Amino acid sequence: MESISSGNANAQATKVGDRENRMNLIAAVSQPLASRWAPIPIRLMVGYGFMQHGFAKLSRGPDTFAAILEAIGVPMPHVMAWITVLTELFGGLAVLIGAFLPLVSVPLIALLLVAALTVHLPYGFSSIKLMSVTAGRAQFGPPGYECDLLYLACLVALVCAGAGPLSVDEYRMRKRGTRTAL
Repeated sequence: MESISSGNANAQATKVGDRENRMNLIAAVSQPLASRWAPIPIRLMVGYGFMQHGFAKLSRGPDTFAAILEAIGVPMPHVMAWITVLTELFGGLAVLIGAFLPLVSVPLIALLLVAALTVHLPYGFSSIKLMSVTAGRAQFGPPGYECDLLYLACLVALVCAGAGPLSVDEYRMRKRGTRTAL
């Protein structure tokens, strides 16, 4: 009788141990998997965001953006307008596809710092300032530097962690057998 009950206890313990082992295995596999794929949504959002800003400036005409740059005292406003538009378009595309992130991030970070310090800083931190609601529509004030900091943090994270899977940088890394993240 004792051998039957001890056999059941051993079977129970084995089942619990197997279950714990399976859960540990799932946790061990899923955590690196999740962190490995985490850069993709960051790349997509930041890359698209930069490209959208570049397209917006281009669609209104670089001269319109140059007038804004001239009003805030930026030297060579027409040249800087074109440099900004091209940096946002091509830099955004490079982030989107995960190409040369450490290199591409430098001019993008420079744009973010200039925008934060010259345009958004006087309006404070928050990017959303509800001024009023008229005719059922919200009216917002000028944005602060919050979004600049979010983009900056995302770029730094991508440079430090790498572009992740489905990226040009990962393809280059596998081809050379080296790691491109810091």
